[in-house]
This record gives sequence, C-alpha cells and structure tokens, in this order.
Amino acid sequence: MSVDSQLRTLDIEIPTQPDVLVKLSLLMASDDIDLLAVSSLVETDMALAAAVLKAVNSSLYGLRGRVQTVQQALTYLGMREVAAITFEMGLRAAFPPAAELEPIWVHAAQRGLLMGRMGQMLGIDPWAAHSAGLFEECGKAVLYRHSPSTYPAMLRSTSDDVQLAQLEHTAFGVSHDALGAALCESWGLAPAAVASVRHHVTIQHDLLMPDVLQRRSVCAISTIAWALMNRPDTLEDVARQIAPQAQLDETLVLRAARRVSEQLLEAQAHGRE
Repeated sequence: MSVDSQLRTLDIEIPTQPDVLVKLSLLMASDDIDLLAVSSLVETDMALAAAVLKAVNSSLYGLRGRVQTVQQALTYLGMREVAAITFEMGLRAAFPPAAELEPIWVHAAQRGLLMGRMGQMLGIDPWAAHSAGLFEECGKAVLYRHSPSTYPAMLRSTSDDVQLAQLEHTAFGVSHDALGAALCESWGLAPAAVASVRHHVTIQHDLLMPDVLQRRSVCAISTIAWALMNRPDTLEDVARQIAPQAQLDETLVLRAARRVSEQLLEAQAHGRE
C-alpha cells in the first residue's frame, strides 16, 4: 500500500517491514492457514522466537505451565494472538530500545489483546482490531527514532495526545497518528486498522467519528479499549456515544468489553501466582 504523498516530502523515515513479518502476513491472508508453516517461520528467527515466547509466558496471558515452543504457543493461544505477538516483537525490533518507549509497547500489547478479543466477540475482523491496537501509538516511536534528542522531552511534557499531536505538528510538520497510519500502510495492515490508527486521537478526544470515515467498527473498538484502559468510569457513556456511530449494539459492546477486561485481570492474577 502507498504512503501518503505529503509524508514523502518530510525527512522522517518509516521503518520497513521485516522479511519474517512480510511472510507471516501472506500466511495470515491465506484461507487455509498452516499452523506448522507459521511456527516454522517464526522459529527461523531465533531472536524473534525468543521474544515471542517471553511475551507468551508473561502475566498478560497467564497460561498454566510454561510454553517452550512456538507450536505450543499456537496450541494454547491460537493463530491470531501468536501472530499479533510476533508483529509486536517485530515492531519493537524496528526501533532502538529506550526507556521512554517501554510504556508505549506495554500499552500496545494490552490494547491489542483487548481489541482483538472484543472484535472476535462482536464479529468484527479480530486481526484488524488486534493489529490496530498494536500500532495505535507506533508513530511516537517513529518520531523518537527521528529525533531522539528532542522528542523524549516532548513526550514527557504532556499526557494528552491531542496536545502532543499539536506539539509534534509544530516541530515536525506531522503528528504521530498520521505517521502511525503511514507505517500501517507500508506494512500492509488492513484498511480498517489504518483508519483506526489515523483517527484515534480525535475520536478519543471528541467521541465523534469524522464524516469521511467509512470503516468504523475497529475505530469504535479502539475507543472502547481506550476508555477501559484510561477512564473505566466513563465506559458506559463512551459506549453510548460511540457504538451507534459504528452501527454497533451498545449492550453487546459493553458486554464484550467487560468480559475481555475480566479475562485479562484473571490472567494477570494467575500469572502472579
């Protein structure tokens, strides 16, 4: 997919998709996904496989017993979640390790899991939802890599993404939501995921979807996940405003959100045992 022509005029590099993720994307697009082929592909990159297994064995998933192979991870978690973990690790590897980025990656893993499982419960493409959650803030990592001397201070200066986007646009001529969408496009993510990453900042702030937005269901899940993770006391109000704009049933959305939230809390409790 092509990157916005305006971004091409900026001196900001969009990381290329690692080869293993290109091949994984092709496998995930197949109507008949070969589990053995997926596990073999991930295991060809020892560093990536090790990172995937470390993530699978974290408290986020709370599995009973330690998973020692990618094949076991596929058996316990299923194709989508293992593929998403692989994308998460590949995305992290595309950027230099930095303490300022660690909270972004942690939130990405949790948000992606929330969105993927909600999508599955609501009959919305769970792979698009999961990947949108993983990539939602990746534009911040792009800007960190572009300007490691100035961007960390910008990140620390505000916790409000609307204000941050304004600061980014003033300093760099582009904000992290647009850069994140460009990265999604260049890595071949689904259009619904790209749209969610591109519009998440304004939708979460205004609780209004722009008229130009056609693919709305993943954006709605993104906003619900944001409320769950940041303002759980507003969840019902957010669902009431957002669900109808995506032609989703408010009651079903709330039920899915609460159920997935309970699943993650249970997994984390088990992981600490």
